[in-house]
Amino acid sequence: MADQNEQRYQTIQFLSDLLHSGQDAEFIESFESLHDFEMAQVYADLPEQFRSVAWRLLSIDILARVFDNLDSDEADIVRLLQELPPQRGVLVLQEMYADNEADLLQEMPARVVATYLSLMSKSEADTVRKLIDYDEQTAGSLMSTEYLAVEEDLHVDEVMRLVKKQALEAESISYVYVLDFQKQLAGVISLRDLLTHPDNLAVSEITNDRIISVKAGDDQEDVAQIVADYNFLSIPVTDDDNRLLGVITVDDIVDVIDEEAVEDYSGLAAVNVSQINDTPWHSAIKRIPWLIALLVLGMATATLISSYDGLVKQASILAAFISLITGTAGNAGTQALALAVRRIAVGSENSGWKNFVSEIVAGIIVGIATGLSVFVIVAIWKQNSILGFAVGIAMAMAIIVANLAGYLIPVLIDKMGFDPAVASGPFITTLSDLTSVLIYFNVAQLFISHFVGS
Repeated sequence: MADQNEQRYQTIQFLSDLLHSGQDAEFIESFESLHDFEMAQVYADLPEQFRSVAWRLLSIDILARVFDNLDSDEADIVRLLQELPPQRGVLVLQEMYADNEADLLQEMPARVVATYLSLMSKSEADTVRKLIDYDEQTAGSLMSTEYLAVEEDLHVDEVMRLVKKQALEAESISYVYVLDFQKQLAGVISLRDLLTHPDNLAVSEITNDRIISVKAGDDQEDVAQIVADYNFLSIPVTDDDNRLLGVITVDDIVDVIDEEAVEDYSGLAAVNVSQINDTPWHSAIKRIPWLIALLVLGMATATLISSYDGLVKQASILAAFISLITGTAGNAGTQALALAVRRIAVGSENSGWKNFVSEIVAGIIVGIATGLSVFVIVAIWKQNSILGFAVGIAMAMAIIVANLAGYLIPVLIDKMGFDPAVASGPFITTLSDLTSVLIYFNVAQLFISHFVGS
């Protein structure tokens, strides 16, 4: 990665020097020789004064490839697009793939969107409006309307001619979708099938009519799971009448998987991890509310501990193991939480009851193993087997309870229709602290007479 960053820095410096010295032709040739991903990254990182020259030199086709491949925050991409005059910006938008075009327009103020749409042809504007109207994080918002579709009464050679003609416009040519006479989706043919069968063969003979498709309103996470399960390169999106609306390609699915992972990790960490380049001020402002909320919950734990002051005064050694028990239980709860969120995300085939029993058994095994370990360590360290037994029992019980909480809380949140990732790691840890302290001191109270003065 370091080598790639260094290479990109050198490329940016080289291209900047070409622009600075007025070597326009050399700049265009060097820029266009880059991979599409590199073009996007380099363009975004060019100093603004050189970018203002670059977009004047580069063709609309190249600029569209740049904006199609930018992986920055969408707000940053919008800012880069708005550096161009609206007349040139709309040409770039129209040359981009429709799904990427719609994503950018959705991030813009309504008046800016209206300006761009007014500069488009009516058919283009109507297509974009339909895509913009789909809810975010649905199949409709991901799909592209540039795909290969043919009628079922054609032959292989005729389809190949159409593929060659439409290939430059389509986002993916791995699959050709076959439509019946009612324009409904009848099947799909892979490019391999077209290449390996005789030209005079009717496409209906090699059409796979067992179609896996999704509806425009389906959740993007469900769509990503289907593509991952079947190893598709693209998947068709249909309406209620089985008419083909568009296709979702695997590159968009990769983005969805990354987005969902960021959301889940953000929930587990109680902070938006996608904003890695945020300013210190904004970063702090976003973290403070969660930390304050957890602080209030933590105060409940502190209050609970203070209520056992009398017990601690009788046996001061009890204070030494508070952080050990709360920390270990918190870690166990976070592990169970991560597993539960993952099971929910991938749609575990096991029933909720089976998962519940599995977590109980796992929690008991982990609790017993950890409790026994603590018992041995404390008994040898403090030369007091009763103290070791009390700490071990408390540890085992605290871990079992934390394990169940880590499993049950995200499941309940999911049943309520919310994102289970909001059951964040810090929340589970703080909750585990509360229950662990309660368990620890109640167990200790039963054995207090055996280690008073320890």
